[in-house]
Amino acid sequence: AFLGHTFPIWLGFKGGKGVATYIGVLLALNWIVGLIFCATWLVIAVARRYSSLAALTAAATAPIFAYVVSGLELAAAAGAVSIVLFFRHWSNIVRLWNGSEPKIGSEKPKAQ
Repeated sequence: AFLGHTFPIWLGFKGGKGVATYIGVLLALNWIVGLIFCATWLVIAVARRYSSLAALTAAATAPIFAYVVSGLELAAAAGAVSIVLFFRHWSNIVRLWNGSEPKIGSEKPKAQ
């Protein structure tokens, strides 16, 4: 499910809803880890106002919380999914690093 939403065929393998699907998968496999992911996302999103930073932070911590709450199997799966998520969000990471990533609630650049 995660790979299908992260690399959608109908969008030329670009775009998708990988973070939302990651949340759904975590909620299905262990609802506590899924809620921790959501709480982490929410705290970072409110504090820093970057959706991408919130998603990347939640993804980075998900394997740790999965290991603590559930064990090695879920932690390994969460780690693999997080690696794919980081790969897909590389452009967001670059924009965060350069200070050009748009914040939540900011105006989107107008098309020319």
